[in-house]
Amino acid sequence: MTKKLPDEVMNAWQEREGPLVLITVSKNGIPNAIYASIVKIIDDGRIAVVDNYFDKTKLNIDEGNCKASALFIASGHKSYQIKGSVEYHTQGPLYEEILSWADPKHPRKGVAIINCEEVYRGKDRLA
Repeated sequence: MTKKLPDEVMNAWQEREGPLVLITVSKNGIPNAIYASIVKIIDDGRIAVVDNYFDKTKLNIDEGNCKASALFIASGHKSYQIKGSVEYHTQGPLYEEILSWADPKHPRKGVAIINCEEVYRGKDRLA
């Protein structure tokens, strides 16, 4: 079940520095981390990450029942991590929404949606 992102995280998101780090894990337990710069909170508990050049990330998601962790740094060098399940869309309303805000100079192959299940600031669990 998707949890609402705490206000602290929503505020920190507005002050994030640099790209998001997206981590997925293969069915064999091998982690994969990528930088993602075309990201957006699409409602109060889900993060959209545009797939422009996913490779291992997409393979991990396609294996099914994929979990992900999204890490970002906000001002003051505070780190926030959102963990949860992942959905992937190549059509439909969520995909159409990214087409409206993601730069068309990139492929925009699909969108990974992270459903917030756990939230941390550093080691402290916020939700």
